[in-house]
Amino acid sequence: MEHIVTVQDAVTAFEPWMEPTDAELDAIDAEMPVIRAEMELLDAQIIVIDRTPSELDKRRIRRARRRVLTAHRAHLNGRNGQTGGAA
Repeated sequence: MEHIVTVQDAVTAFEPWMEPTDAELDAIDAEMPVIRAEMELLDAQIIVIDRTPSELDKRRIRRARRRVLTAHRAHLNGRNGQTGGAA
């Protein structure tokens, strides 16, 4: 008969070197507007998942998509050091 053992120690035992670095935390902070915009889009899509979208629902989804694109553009421009406009 085989004994079943817990692996909780292996899963929950974190070493200090396993923590996120300051650079990783800064990267997450920089990407938070994109994450929030994507969450808003997901929320708008979930609302209409089991029904026919009304005109208001369609507008909400379109606005959320535009926010995602705007957040992605701002994030990429900020990362590349660009301030906008054509180069």
